[in-house]
Amino acid sequence: MPELPEVETVRRGLAPVMEGAVIRDVMLRRADLRFPFPEDFSSRIAGRRVVAMGRRAKYLLADLEGGMVVVMHLGMSGAFRIERVVEGGDKPSPATIAGEMFRYPRSENRTHDHVVFSLDEAVGTNMRIVYNDPRRFGFMTLVPRDALDQHPYFVNLGLEPTGNALDAAHLASVLQGKIAPLKAALLDQRNIAGLGNIYVCEALHRAGLSPRRASGTLVTGQGRPGAGAVRLATSIREVIDAAIAAGGSTLRDHRQADGELGYFQHSFLVYGREGEACPRSGCRGTVARITQSGRSTFFCPQCQR
Repeated sequence: MPELPEVETVRRGLAPVMEGAVIRDVMLRRADLRFPFPEDFSSRIAGRRVVAMGRRAKYLLADLEGGMVVVMHLGMSGAFRIERVVEGGDKPSPATIAGEMFRYPRSENRTHDHVVFSLDEAVGTNMRIVYNDPRRFGFMTLVPRDALDQHPYFVNLGLEPTGNALDAAHLASVLQGKIAPLKAALLDQRNIAGLGNIYVCEALHRAGLSPRRASGTLVTGQGRPGAGAVRLATSIREVIDAAIAAGGSTLRDHRQADGELGYFQHSFLVYGREGEACPRSGCRGTVARITQSGRSTFFCPQCQR
């Protein structure tokens, strides 16, 4: 499933095209994705201008004039394709966005094109945003902006792992007294929103912390963050920032909105590197893989304590 950096990369690709544009119409080619579309989904958003493209955790948020938000989740294989409509017709131009050719071919199996947003941009250009999802685990819904924070999808989400708000003090506040393994605590969206398996493995290695370590051991008896919490907060922010800058990680289905692959997988220190030498300078350990809560965890037992 795409993690926060992949979703943020998609948001950044969509924003220049969608922000300020009017949704002329929405074509639904089926009645549902993972869940049924809201009643009158197309008619409720047609004719409205997109005020802003945002993100919360792994959700994309299209704020519309009038106070509604289109909430979108990519699921396992969801992807957006941006097309320019050929002048004088409805046929999209071949793989272009703002005059730039796609660097990589992407899946053009249009039988999985389930939603088509037709846009009128402020500059007069007609564009299409096509949502393609072979596995149909993604979904879209409508939520009033003033009720968004209390919606079941968002009400229990923790702090975003971007920016300086995620610091050692915050980690101490959510980990204090917990005996759950550190990796499990970091994947709990109530503690930190948007962290997924890949980037937790990478952050723990950078911080030199074992994924099996009890979470509460990063907090002192007085409730203050220990040295490990300080390292971990920095590592999480650095990993997420680096992954976003690289366009996310392309392992299976992820591509950016312009068809470009993400590159962060080439920077993995431990994820997917079972049996390889630990990359930490001076460490003679070997990257191992264990299973935690049904997910693969990659780490170095020698230097991660």
